[in-house]
Amino acid sequence: MSLVHPTAIIDPGARIDPSVRVGAYTVIGPEVTIGANTHIGPHVVIEGHTTIGEENRIFQFASIGGIPQDMKYRQEPTRLEIGDRNTIREYVTINLGTVQDVGVTRVGNDNWIMAYVHIAHDCQIGNNTIFANGIQLAGHVHIGDWVVLGGLTIIHQFCRVGAHAMTGGATRLSQDIPPFVMVAGSPPSAHGINVEGIKRRGFTSEQIAEIRQSYRVLYSSGLSFEEAKQALVAEEEKSAHAKEHINVFRTFLDTVTRGIVR
Repeated sequence: MSLVHPTAIIDPGARIDPSVRVGAYTVIGPEVTIGANTHIGPHVVIEGHTTIGEENRIFQFASIGGIPQDMKYRQEPTRLEIGDRNTIREYVTINLGTVQDVGVTRVGNDNWIMAYVHIAHDCQIGNNTIFANGIQLAGHVHIGDWVVLGGLTIIHQFCRVGAHAMTGGATRLSQDIPPFVMVAGSPPSAHGINVEGIKRRGFTSEQIAEIRQSYRVLYSSGLSFEEAKQALVAEEEKSAHAKEHINVFRTFLDTVTRGIVR
């Protein structure tokens, strides 16, 4: 407890590893669990049925585990789960889930969440993402692994962003973004694939070429959405080296319900 500032208020029911640091005037509720070597800054509020993993860093004035901003919420015991090694900067808000969805909001591992980001109820955030300042996610949004969202991006409820996708600053999304695709604008439009990002993650030149070809099939071939999906099945069979990544692209398209930015 020597790592807890004397002005912090921690409910006796909270389960906090002895290695956790807690800053001045922070408030932690009774249903909170926090893993080893996590650092909680001053003036943070953590409440609700919230589980936070190991080696996270949560900066001052963040609000974690608050009730959903959803008028249908009736104090059900829904949850928030945050993984390991996440950075959560100033004034970030992350809400509990709702019974209208799976009942849990999730944030994975190794995410970098900058100031003033809002992650609403039932959002599902993958691993290794970067959220720049001021991003606003409505309820039920799904974000894949390695996604980069530019500052002030706004995402409509139930939208999905595929793995390795990227948005430019001040992008407004009301449809899905397929994996690997870069999108910008309001209204948004697609601007190729996130080549620099996937190079940094070790994708080979051949894999990148095949992913680019999948993008052309979907965006430049003149095919309808359904025709493009069928064409991608053929592309997947052409290259054993890129099959896995084309399959990620194609499988995402099979689950689209709001349409895609195209």
